[in-house]
Amino acid sequence: MISEVQFQKELDLIITNAIREDVGDGDHSSLACIPASAQGKAKLLVKDEGIIAGVEFAKMIFNYVDKEMKVETFINDGERVKYGDIVFHVSGSSQSILKAERLVLNSMQRMSAIATKTKMFVDLLEGTQTKILDTRKTTPGIRAIEKWAVKIGGGENHRFALYDMIMLKDNHNDFAGGIPQAIAKTKQYLIDNNKDLKIIVEARNLNEVQQILSSGGVYRILLDNFDYETTKKAVQMIGTQCLTESSGNINEKTIRYYAECGVNYISSGALTHSVYNMDLSLKAL
Repeated sequence: MISEVQFQKELDLIITNAIREDVGDGDHSSLACIPASAQGKAKLLVKDEGIIAGVEFAKMIFNYVDKEMKVETFINDGERVKYGDIVFHVSGSSQSILKAERLVLNSMQRMSAIATKTKMFVDLLEGTQTKILDTRKTTPGIRAIEKWAVKIGGGENHRFALYDMIMLKDNHNDFAGGIPQAIAKTKQYLIDNNKDLKIIVEARNLNEVQQILSSGGVYRILLDNFDYETTKKAVQMIGTQCLTESSGNINEKTIRYYAECGVNYISSGALTHSVYNMDLSLKAL
């Protein structure tokens, strides 16, 4: 993953662009009927159940919109919530609260849904040594908060983007002339460009697993769309030579079986691309 500094820059960009998109030259609904001097207070109300996420991000949004706004937190990121819970109170300029409202809700609803789904997968893996990973199958423009939500739910982040890890998938290997060629070219590229990036290589069968092992220097092998028995054989072949990851159409019904095959990680795009937003509301007090 990227550094904390770079991650914060990504968060700042999300907020800046979202406010630009939503507010434009002004929140004219509020400007038209609420005095600039008016002070108000609102509560973040839960109308659903699951894992709350985005509380700290909401504070960043409020601070960006108006540094004078104050947030009193009652429930923190990663805690389980139920219908009727109040996560926080926010107080300050009424105009500022309304300006920030939609971005706070959109972000927290999405992040909470992702954290809730991730926690479900984490619970299914309890007692095994396998960890759940996210993917790059994220919503364009808000990847940072979606990956943050995975962490809040107890999952692990895969690479952040194309630039912070090497991942040689089937198309890379085929275009390069084969797995050995792709790995050899990648190693030389890293040397030539003075880059220190981990290498993950996708395997479609046991023969490709052996090719990867013979090439050496790989951080993790991605076992793509392997069945249970083939996964077990691959894990035995790989041993401690590198880490292992299963992926491909793995769901809540099959994830435990893949974990019991002994893989280190299971990656799932469903953590971020197939969720239903948690129902939250910001209500004036």
